[in-house]
Amino acid sequence: MTLKRFTITLFFSLALLSTAFAQHNHIQGKVVDANNKLPIEGITVTLLPINKTTLTDENGSFTFNDSKEHLQSIVFSGFGYERMVLAVSDFTLGATIVVKPKSATTLDEVVINSGTGTTQRNQISKLDIQMRGVTNSQEVLRIVPGLFIGQHQGGGKAEQIFIRGFDCDHGTDISLNVDGMPINMVSHAHGQGYADAHFIIPETIESVDFKKGSYNAEKGNFDTAGYVDFKTANSIDKNTIKVEGGMYNTARVVGVFNLLNDTQKAKQQSWYMATEYHYSDGYFDHPQHFNRFNFFTKYHGKVSESSFLQLSASTLYSKWNASGQIPERAVAEGLIGFYGALDPTEGGVTARSNVNAQLLTTLKNHDFIKNQVYYTNYSFDLHTNFTFYLDYPINGDQIRQKENRNLLGYNGSYNHISYAGNTKITTDAGINVRWDKTNNSELSHTVDRYTVINPIKLGDISELNAAVYISETLTFNEKWHVNAGLRFDQFYNQYYNKLASDPILNGVGLYKANANIVSPKLSVYYQASKNTQFYIASGRGFHSNDTRAVVATDGKQILPPAYGVDLGTLFKPTNHLLLHLAAWYMGLKQEFVYSGDGGIVEITGRTQRIGLDGSVRYEPIKSVYVDLDVNYAHGRYVDLPKGQDYIPLAPIWSATGGIMYKNKKGFNGGLRYRYLSDRPAVEDYSLTAKGYFVTDAVLNYTKPRYEIGLKVNNIFNTQWKETQFATTTRLPNEATPVNEICFTPGTKFAALLGVSYFFK
Repeated sequence: MTLKRFTITLFFSLALLSTAFAQHNHIQGKVVDANNKLPIEGITVTLLPINKTTLTDENGSFTFNDSKEHLQSIVFSGFGYERMVLAVSDFTLGATIVVKPKSATTLDEVVINSGTGTTQRNQISKLDIQMRGVTNSQEVLRIVPGLFIGQHQGGGKAEQIFIRGFDCDHGTDISLNVDGMPINMVSHAHGQGYADAHFIIPETIESVDFKKGSYNAEKGNFDTAGYVDFKTANSIDKNTIKVEGGMYNTARVVGVFNLLNDTQKAKQQSWYMATEYHYSDGYFDHPQHFNRFNFFTKYHGKVSESSFLQLSASTLYSKWNASGQIPERAVAEGLIGFYGALDPTEGGVTARSNVNAQLLTTLKNHDFIKNQVYYTNYSFDLHTNFTFYLDYPINGDQIRQKENRNLLGYNGSYNHISYAGNTKITTDAGINVRWDKTNNSELSHTVDRYTVINPIKLGDISELNAAVYISETLTFNEKWHVNAGLRFDQFYNQYYNKLASDPILNGVGLYKANANIVSPKLSVYYQASKNTQFYIASGRGFHSNDTRAVVATDGKQILPPAYGVDLGTLFKPTNHLLLHLAAWYMGLKQEFVYSGDGGIVEITGRTQRIGLDGSVRYEPIKSVYVDLDVNYAHGRYVDLPKGQDYIPLAPIWSATGGIMYKNKKGFNGGLRYRYLSDRPAVEDYSLTAKGYFVTDAVLNYTKPRYEIGLKVNNIFNTQWKETQFATTTRLPNEATPVNEICFTPGTKFAALLGVSYFFK
């Protein structure tokens, strides 16, 4: 039996096995929001006096394998909602329970009795978003503990991401998604896994679900260091107009508006739109003339007694100039200032439009099926100069990376709950299909952006990824939760090369390669008490490589696996203190990596990383919120001699934290800091990427109808380097190239004043 056939057979066998154990669930119901009448995921439902708990699923549904006999009441509690106690005598089987949102949220609402921990992460991210405030995509990513980002192309390019000892570049080792739609781009003109999240309007984000490590069967490509899932709000409770302006000719305008009235909302229908325009010259010596326009609209509503439909559409257009990365010696010798540019013609333009449709259908036995179809049209045109005059002393080394892409995908899943005695069995099974098609993916040597001197790569890419997965979670006695998952991914890669001079392919023509990978997962969670949970999570993940590298190696070693394990605990000693500690390991096998800047294949060896993560959330008094995240990672190449085995740019120590004072009315605000330690820039640590410590502040005056806010980045005006690379460069009139740190400077002191107006 082939591996593919074995996986598919096992997939259906496990699904049938869980169905065979199905028994009648005696207590069933659904929980909805009192304002918008939409289902709520993650509400804790507790049976008293036996203290048996469960959580509502994505459809708002809950089930117990118990009868109403000997029960007194049912308690409904959830983050952001008022606690509700319902006498069993007043509860009707299959009833819809309406709970009221709270105007303020606190840490004591975060619960730990939630099985595999997803709900805790959602709750903490919601709390962080509400307490900190989020007004740009960088702050959204920083919600994830231990995740650091760096911008090195004028604000219009995807951020460089660092997490758990990984320099993920722009997304190679972390999976980013929004409403089930992938953000990462495979076989991208600039880099594998390129994840530009700037098309998300921050004010529309309701929650951020994240998990470090490759432990979830429903996650596939790029889920090595972990994943981040953004979820936009299904409805909004008020209209908002926001105007912001500040230093460096910075301006931002945001509008969020309901499109349906209260009568339609009462029928479980919601539709809103949001738009954003952002302009800034930036803090560089050469103005970046950064422009970004975003539009987003989303409908969520009940279309039948058993189905909810979600439709969304968005579009992004962004254009900018960039100062790029500059060598340290150019600043030291006075050729340019710390915020200057050697090639001021760098910059880019990008656009992305998305359509996303999801249908959630509940069956008569309370199982539910999700079907999702999404489409993306994307364009990208970037001009950079990393080495200046190294290869071309007369015209310079500027390159152009360009592509036009169509992305089409489908996600389907089935959720089923059954019981074998007192053991609860939750089955999640699914199918993922994704097809990317690019036309004229280009890498060229250019001058002054649009004058092409020499084409380096040019061709059409077709990449199809089809996957099936199954995840079984067994719950024993409300204390033990065991999750076992299996995922199978198949890749079909095609590249039509249009250049006879391609550096890694032999002539014009069509090149093909296929590959597959099986990813098993196993995690165990133990609920030691109401406020303490221990867990061990393990799994195999992977990231794919660029099609242009895949076909050059005939499909060999192009899906490098990653093996990881986490050992951790969640502990809530008081209602106002939450601790999370984890020790982890991650090992990657040798891989082929396509260099989007050079059009060649680079080979790296095996790596291993071990580390520690620690998080604290604390409310010492009402309205004061303190958070702290500290992370350590030790990463090395396995096959290199000691002292020459450092992983370039891999973060070692990092920490973020802050204190916020939050009131519904009147003054509120806080301070936040982020710290990244020194780290190696090359394998022998002969060059160092310097760390930084930066502090930001926010102050708001809030009333029911308006809010006035002041945000200040880098309040101490620290001179710091946001991104750093060891690069061999040659400056004009230099006879010999130099290998040293090239960097993009971090923001100066920057103040932004904003006014928001709220109305129904």
